[in-house]
Amino acid sequence: MKKPRSYERYEKKSDRYGGSKAPRNPISVGEEYIVTIEETSKSGTGVAKIRGFVVLVNNSNPGERVKIRIKQVSHNHAVADVISS
Repeated sequence: MKKPRSYERYEKKSDRYGGSKAPRNPISVGEEYIVTIEETSKSGTGVAKIRGFVVLVNNSNPGERVKIRIKQVSHNHAVADVISS
């Protein structure tokens, strides 16, 4: 069996053959969740986490437990609105 070349040693097969390089987001637009707001961001929106994924929640305060609906998803965060407290 051939030894891998130096530049291939730390490369994953998915990267080499055109597989997905980015992890999939654990949430999608339109889904509803019940979350606890952990803190406030610099812009004043509440910050919650769903399976380690950051969700910015409009019109919320730290410590609140709210039901949210996801309205926008980015590669590193999502934006949601409060449905009910």
